[in-house]
Amino acid sequence: MKRILNSEELTSHGNIEGRKAVLDILEAGLQAADPYNNTFAAMRLEDNQLIIGGADFITEGDPQTEDEVINLNEVNRIFVFGAGKGIQRIAKAIEDVLGDYLTGGHVIAKHGDDLILDKISVTFGAHPVPDEGCVIGCEKILEMASDLREDDLVLTVIGNGVSSLLTLPVDGVSLEDVRQTTYLMQLERGAPTGDLNPIRNHLDQMKGGQLALHIQPARAIHIIATGLYSYDELMHANPFVHSLPDYTLFADAIRLLKKWDAWDAVPASVRHHLSEANPTQETPKAVDFEQMRFRIFEVMPDSLSMVKVARRKAIELGFTPYVIYDNFNMQAEASQVAKVVSGMAYHSELANEPFKTPCVLIGHGELLVTIGNEQGMGGRNQEYALSAALLIADTKRIVMGSVDSDGTDGPGHQFVEGYDHIPVLTGAIIDGTTASRAIEQGLDLYDAIKRHHTSPPLYELGDGIVATPNMSMGDLSITLIQSNQQS
Repeated sequence: MKRILNSEELTSHGNIEGRKAVLDILEAGLQAADPYNNTFAAMRLEDNQLIIGGADFITEGDPQTEDEVINLNEVNRIFVFGAGKGIQRIAKAIEDVLGDYLTGGHVIAKHGDDLILDKISVTFGAHPVPDEGCVIGCEKILEMASDLREDDLVLTVIGNGVSSLLTLPVDGVSLEDVRQTTYLMQLERGAPTGDLNPIRNHLDQMKGGQLALHIQPARAIHIIATGLYSYDELMHANPFVHSLPDYTLFADAIRLLKKWDAWDAVPASVRHHLSEANPTQETPKAVDFEQMRFRIFEVMPDSLSMVKVARRKAIELGFTPYVIYDNFNMQAEASQVAKVVSGMAYHSELANEPFKTPCVLIGHGELLVTIGNEQGMGGRNQEYALSAALLIADTKRIVMGSVDSDGTDGPGHQFVEGYDHIPVLTGAIIDGTTASRAIEQGLDLYDAIKRHHTSPPLYELGDGIVATPNMSMGDLSITLIQSNQQS
């Protein structure tokens, strides 16, 4: 099933040939971000044994290099717990492998995801700022985990977005306090997730490895939707994967709030909890995990990544691919990166350098949108595309598209009212006609970017991409520069 749902609309105007090529590459990348097939391939049943592993899915540097073999005759119950955008795709693969062996479980997915699970229950929560659904989901996980035994087996499933969706504030800090802190840091200040997570890890009862504490004494298999990390990084330098140890301290949380000039702006309860630094509430470290029975498997290896698949598709279509960035920690504003990339594309169209045409420029990661006091509808991929549209206006051979792999770019309707007729977009595709068509329709693109309100004009232009929800594996940006013989 195709993930981009409105391809016909997107290729009905402008540079139709170029748009079709960009959408084909984006579609290939989005398909690669679906973890179902990889999870299914990493697990199998043989003679009442559950076997998990395979060379592609064992973490680099794992001291245990062999497959994990579990005798199901010796297992009492099997549960699945976890959270993330599109996390049901991993959980569904586990359901399909285990069948009647699976007891149940609970996962927290993002609002807007379709319910696809049968035995594993689902709560839907908000991202990037958590809501009550996130708390309810955590409470359901804790309820199911309350009587686990040594002969039980728990599979945790973690994907991008978990840091918002897996939210259960510590006593003395309210959900609203956490919401305010998250909004202030991530949206108003523009702090990257790496700077935000040490703060919210220390305001939570589930994050920062605490999920693993709650499932003790059961045997644990931690499945994570990545292939980027070594075993050492996951155990000793990890603030993101909340089923594994957190290396940060209360002092790091305080330092980072002050770094972003947010210490005096966050709620008093947050400052009090972090300053108290109760050692009994410190997040678990690698030494704590040494006492646990667990294995780690990464089900999105680099060989099957969005970038690798997009490169192969570009070559198949006759374009030379160049990966111009592949970095989740660029800490760069989407609109500014768009200016750089579109500038390179513009010069390549004119002078055949720095990139010889026909070619495709590929970007992967997560850029930033610092909104300040604005509360528009849109996301970093839409802002990237709309900013680029102004700079490639009236060009003939450049088409640019950018999408969020989870199917939803930005908070959508979470902070705005009155736009229910506009779907939550996945991203956008633009070309040299976008800016002129906006003028013809009376749309002010400069104002939309300034107010971070990019979904409405992209929707009106027919340039907003609508796609199915799935796992979050970052954003994929494609810039096509056709040759002089193409138009």
